[in-house]
Amino acid sequence: MNEIGKRNPAYGIDKAGIRNPGKVHYNLGPAELAEEAVRRGEAKLTADGALVAYTGQHTGRSPKDKFVLRDAASEPHVWWDNNNAIGQTEFDTLHADFLEHAQGKDLFVQDLVGGADEKHRLPTRVITEFAWHSLFIRNLLIRPKVEELASFAPSMTIIDLPSFRADPGRHGCRTETVIAVDLTRMIVLIGGTAYAGEMKKSVFTALNYILPAHGVMPMHCSANVDDLGHSAIFFGLSGTGKTTLSADPSRTLIGDDEHGWGAQGIFNFEGGCYAKTIRLSAEAEPEIFATTRRFGTVLENVVLDARRVPDFDDGSLTENTRCAYPLDFIPNASDTGRAGHPKNVIMLTADAFGVMPPIAKLTPAQAMYHFLSGYTAKVAGTERGVTEPEATFSTCFGAPFMPRHPSEYGNLLRQLIAEHKVDCWLVNTGWTGGAYGTGKRMPIKATRALLAAALEGSLSGAEFRTDPNFGFAVPVSVPGVDSAILDPRSTWADKAAYDSQARRLVDMFVANFGKFEAHVDAAVRDAAPRVMVAAE
Repeated sequence: MNEIGKRNPAYGIDKAGIRNPGKVHYNLGPAELAEEAVRRGEAKLTADGALVAYTGQHTGRSPKDKFVLRDAASEPHVWWDNNNAIGQTEFDTLHADFLEHAQGKDLFVQDLVGGADEKHRLPTRVITEFAWHSLFIRNLLIRPKVEELASFAPSMTIIDLPSFRADPGRHGCRTETVIAVDLTRMIVLIGGTAYAGEMKKSVFTALNYILPAHGVMPMHCSANVDDLGHSAIFFGLSGTGKTTLSADPSRTLIGDDEHGWGAQGIFNFEGGCYAKTIRLSAEAEPEIFATTRRFGTVLENVVLDARRVPDFDDGSLTENTRCAYPLDFIPNASDTGRAGHPKNVIMLTADAFGVMPPIAKLTPAQAMYHFLSGYTAKVAGTERGVTEPEATFSTCFGAPFMPRHPSEYGNLLRQLIAEHKVDCWLVNTGWTGGAYGTGKRMPIKATRALLAAALEGSLSGAEFRTDPNFGFAVPVSVPGVDSAILDPRSTWADKAAYDSQARRLVDMFVANFGKFEAHVDAAVRDAAPRVMVAAE
């Protein structure tokens, strides 16, 4: 325990309202937290020294169990069609029961920051029941310097108690699992789940609520930058390739999941990465694979063999196996978490229908249309109950984390794209040659080649065709990429089946966008897809 903790073991606990705790561990480092996690039976070490923990029944987020306090301050600003509401009385009762449940328990406190921009940062105190949760969130958020901790003043407090069981009748929730967020007092209560990702997404939710009022666009995206300072952002839901594609050895990694875009450029919300590890290989993703063999990394729900070597091909517990590591475990990671305005915006989708091309260039209106649509496939295990990819529309590529109406984010993004003359691309990392179950996943080598051409600028000068269904521009040929893959219809053995799938997907886009039509102008409405399948 550091000197601050020795002087005041309850520091940070009493201010959160917790009385009579057991032993309090304040801002422990990786060695102490790993030691505590193993000693307490929460986790074990792999053969290479990483920490592996198992989350039990919850191997992904539980979005249906997440609630936002509906009070006078939040009422006019929260998109209640998308956010479950909890009343003031129920939240206060839940909060009091959390504090009582924490009495007598050994607890771990981390004082951390969300946001690398000094003007737009969210100091956050995270109080956890598990040592491995404390190491996880220490890896994922930004770690203040030691000298900053003595005067640390949290703007947000997260209390994470997996052993707490909510009472739906008493607490106004759905099940024994609850994630309750008070956006006025900035309090988050997480109970009934050991899935650590709930903590980091709670910080993201808070920043998504706070920043738009300050003219800053919060984004569910990864980001990197080249040697000339040209940055790129990669929007996408979990499983679409944000982490994998942004970890490019030829570019500096800004971050893999959450960023803001404001007057000075882009900045990371986090100080670490949370990468999917299912079927991870040293050949395809060497930088991420290397982090899984380092002490300090936390592996989540990864199966070990008899020698304690991770078997990343084993998805018997969940397809949503993960590793959480500090950003500096990636050799070419930024040491500031900041970069200038992006030159390219990439919107990633994993098209389970096998209809979309691997890359397409978007007009500003098309970019807003596809941003508000947020089409992808939920990948198995990312959320509880999802066992295989299924088509979904998650507006802004992150609806579960968006407290405000999507039009606020969409209009802010459109303004920034226009102001900074940004090129926009839609990249499909999903299926080709058929839908899920018939086709195959888009080759990552082809995706990387197409992205490289887009980011370096050479793709802008290519010959393009207009996609007959979606109306966006698709390159006819790109050096190093099989031209056949650029025309999805040509990869299907049954062209009529492709046409049927295309009509089905277009109809889904049109039906989904109906709820946004009143919030956008005619140019965005005209960017909607239309079925005009080319002749055989």
